Amino acid sequence: MAWLLRGGEVLASLTVASSRADRRRGLLGRDSFDGALLIERARSIHTFGMRFPIDVAFCDEQFRVVDVRTIRPGRLTLPVRDARCAIEAEAGSFATWELRVGDELEVRR
Repeated sequence: MAWLLRGGEVLASLTVASSRADRRRGLLGRDSFDGALLIERARSIHTFGMRFPIDVAFCDEQFRVVDVRTIRPGRLTLPVRDARCAIEAEAGSFATWELRVGDELEVRR
């Protein structure tokens, strides 16, 4: 189990997708998702086959948020410059967490 933090505050439980199979599967086949999913080595994502919209934060190598988007099912993002990973959560989660571009996140495993 891992945790997503900002400034020492826990934002969510975190599932880490580091293997190729885990990154490819992502949130596919789920009806909902509590917490967040970290997709390592990702500069873009897709939502083909997804059943719900998601919030996506693209982060650089220091886990600083460089872009935040809400993506509906059936979409593909262009690669995000400087992104090294993507953090996904159910749409609306980032508003609740007040997550913004420039936030410095921490992954605690």
